[in-house]
Amino acid sequence: MRSHNHPAPPIARQAPTALTHHGHTRVDPYYWLRDDERQDPEVLALLRAENAYTKAVLAPTESLQAELFDELKSRLEKDDRSVPVRRRGYWYYTRFSGEGEYPLHCRRERTMEGPEQVMLDLNSLASDHEYYAVAGRTVSENEQLLAFAEDTKSRRLYTVRVKDLRTGELLPDAIPNTSGAIAWAADDRTLFYVRRDPTTLRPHAVYRHVLGTDPADDVRVHDESDEAFYVSVARTKSRRFVVIGASSTLVTEELVIDANEPTARFRPVVPRAPEHEYDTTHQGDRFFVRTNWEAENFRLMSAPVATSGDRSTWHEVIPARDDVFLAGVELFDDFLVLSERIDGLRRIRVIDRRPAGGEHHIAFEEAAYVAWLGTNPQFDTHKLRFAFSSPVTPDSVFEYNLATGERTLLKQDKVLGGFDPANYRTERFFVDARDGARVPVTVVTPAGFARDGSGPLYQYAYGAYGYSIDPSFSATRLSLLDRGFAVAECHVRGGQEMGRAWYDQGRTTAKANTFNDFIDCSEALIAGGYTSPAGLIAGGGSAGGLLMGAIANMRPDLYRVIYAAVPFVDVLTTMLDDSIPLTTGEYDEWGNPHEKPAYDYILSYSPYDNVTAQSYPNLIITTGLHDSQVQYFEPAKWVAKLRAHKTDDNLLLLETDLETGHGGASGRFEKYKKTALVYAFFLHVLDPTLERWRR
Repeated sequence: MRSHNHPAPPIARQAPTALTHHGHTRVDPYYWLRDDERQDPEVLALLRAENAYTKAVLAPTESLQAELFDELKSRLEKDDRSVPVRRRGYWYYTRFSGEGEYPLHCRRERTMEGPEQVMLDLNSLASDHEYYAVAGRTVSENEQLLAFAEDTKSRRLYTVRVKDLRTGELLPDAIPNTSGAIAWAADDRTLFYVRRDPTTLRPHAVYRHVLGTDPADDVRVHDESDEAFYVSVARTKSRRFVVIGASSTLVTEELVIDANEPTARFRPVVPRAPEHEYDTTHQGDRFFVRTNWEAENFRLMSAPVATSGDRSTWHEVIPARDDVFLAGVELFDDFLVLSERIDGLRRIRVIDRRPAGGEHHIAFEEAAYVAWLGTNPQFDTHKLRFAFSSPVTPDSVFEYNLATGERTLLKQDKVLGGFDPANYRTERFFVDARDGARVPVTVVTPAGFARDGSGPLYQYAYGAYGYSIDPSFSATRLSLLDRGFAVAECHVRGGQEMGRAWYDQGRTTAKANTFNDFIDCSEALIAGGYTSPAGLIAGGGSAGGLLMGAIANMRPDLYRVIYAAVPFVDVLTTMLDDSIPLTTGEYDEWGNPHEKPAYDYILSYSPYDNVTAQSYPNLIITTGLHDSQVQYFEPAKWVAKLRAHKTDDNLLLLETDLETGHGGASGRFEKYKKTALVYAFFLHVLDPTLERWRR
């Protein structure tokens, strides 16, 4: 794919920056692209020039982009509503209407036949903003006040607001620079919220606010001095406690007060300890503690509220198992429901807590799927809400009778445009990695897909933070499948699909396993006839973008195209700079490069540092100017360095959204413009005539 008809934007030559640590000096010629205020005219000019270059190169695809956008948008049901959830006399739900980009958050009193009250119309609130997002929606104990937090810059800096649901008026209380986490006390006048550090954006302190008072006078009730920890605040399902959560990569702690005593001092449920992770659910006079104490894959303990910090008073409810990861717990008066992972799949286990009770798993027939616990605010019910999805089954919400096993489908997302699951096939298998690990792979193909190596395949993965990529449905993916693509999810190490050890084997000094797993999966897919290097496209975002940067350096010959979204590619520089958001809290994820062994190891794979003079695949890289997770200058520097070193004529495009951050556009339709652009790039590279891709 030749790009010489459109000369790439020139990079201004400024003095390089020498970065010296542990007696080793790196010379960074593009360090000057960092602009914390995002106002430097030269930097902005370069980003705009890159955008103009991307637009020029992809000009032949503009009609295809429009076709793809209309196609992606047309699959969505315009008038859509979530399944209502009953909380203390009201039915709460979210709905979309017509061409509205944003949802309406609504409720009805007593029954769904009652009059609708629109609590928040995000279309109206977003009307004056290029970006708009709401977090932390929570209703007071008397059901008359709604607290919420809004972000209009895409930096995840939220302003807390309060709406009187009786009058529809916004109260004068406005609290800026928060994380969006909010919890009401039981008195209907006290709010707890989390403030972010204005520089690092770390959510570090919990404050107490009384309605009608000046936020400058709010009382700080918890300040997390350890920079490796982030804090949150919430209310328990029982509504008895307000909970502060403090978490780092390897340690968690929860602190509570009685919600009826908002001025009380928070106390730990279990005091923090090295490498102890836990979370709790409260019921009656006990905390149920999901803990990794002497249990790599976690177990469930029961602890008296009064003595929860004393582990000698704990009682084991669910023991640890080597082959099953305990992912979550839902409590009912008569039942205990567990979310578990086994062989890379999530399942739901039901335990009858009554004297003669037994246990069972909810059965699912598909080979690859994900099932997860839904919203279950009541204890005194035998009805469980859970959700199910698979590569060929749209997201579905069920009500399940825990006593009888009766299952009722409440809603399945509609996919418009003639979607038929019979037109697709799902396969799940394991790939033997080079060190003997068995990596799960999920592949979905069009029916009749020929495994002769001639078809295109899109392979993606994440592989970090213990975040698992589950085999779920994607309506956007249909635009590739319907054009003859196969799509493969590789559940590489660094996630938690195969249990806690799977995560530990893909972080810090084992990070290379993530990259090797992905490459080994690519080679297995090629050997299996699913594609060839001429048709293989790899993709990943954020930490998955790091994965893309690593494989681009390690095995550029395997891939025709690589797509890196908001990619974390300048790992060493970022992890050495504790003024950048996320850095100090992630030493246990990547290693602390202020220590030489970690420095050397990160240097060995950091994509930016390992760019070399060689041929690279066609690359499309996307970022957001206001990204708070991966600063825009990481991908911008990476592209500049690639332009200076790569020896091929393949395409290299950078597209920067100048209005948004890590998550991209906030509207439900608007976000598909980026998808359409990226898909058009794939298709353009594979066949520049584009005719075979028209539908």
